[in-house]
Amino acid sequence: MRRIDKPSDSKILLDKLLYKVKGDNKKIAETLCTEQNNICAYTETYLGRTDKKDIEHFNPTLKSTEADSYQNWFLVKAQWNSEKAVKWDSYQPILHPTDSEFEKRVVYFDSEYITASPIDQEANNLIKLLKLDDPELAIERRSYLENLKETLELSGKPGQQYIDDLLKTRPSLVYFIRAIQEELHIRVNFDLLKTK
Repeated sequence: MRRIDKPSDSKILLDKLLYKVKGDNKKIAETLCTEQNNICAYTETYLGRTDKKDIEHFNPTLKSTEADSYQNWFLVKAQWNSEKAVKWDSYQPILHPTDSEFEKRVVYFDSEYITASPIDQEANNLIKLLKLDDPELAIERRSYLENLKETLELSGKPGQQYIDDLLKTRPSLVYFIRAIQEELHIRVNFDLLKTK
């Protein structure tokens, strides 16, 4: 997982979109999907057409209150949303996904996420609540990176060019963004998608 950027010029803010419990929130979901580049905010896996996607209220206690807002909404795979919802109270205090120090506090190391400091309770709680330490997800991430490294080597292209080209031609194959950036030292430049 990487820090989630919430742009101040989001269509959600500009159009003053409000989440409606049991209402039509399609515009919010579509905007979040675009802003997150079709990547699940928590797992960093691709949000494909066949995936059940949820607008996740990071702090579920804010849902249906005036305090609920764009800063609390993320698009995630439904499985992660349903597993998280019932555990919120057990993992407090918690690091927010938009925290400016996120990558310094939740460290990516060898396909896993750990806290930079063993006493950082907020970061530790986030890892446990969102199951960033899920063994199956770590195996999937590791396998993806190994395959990407092999494909990159076979392509004969420099790493940055290969990822740039892949983003332009088959963006659904570019996910686990933080792993790519930290393990391969390649910038995933989603701005390339905006020029289409």
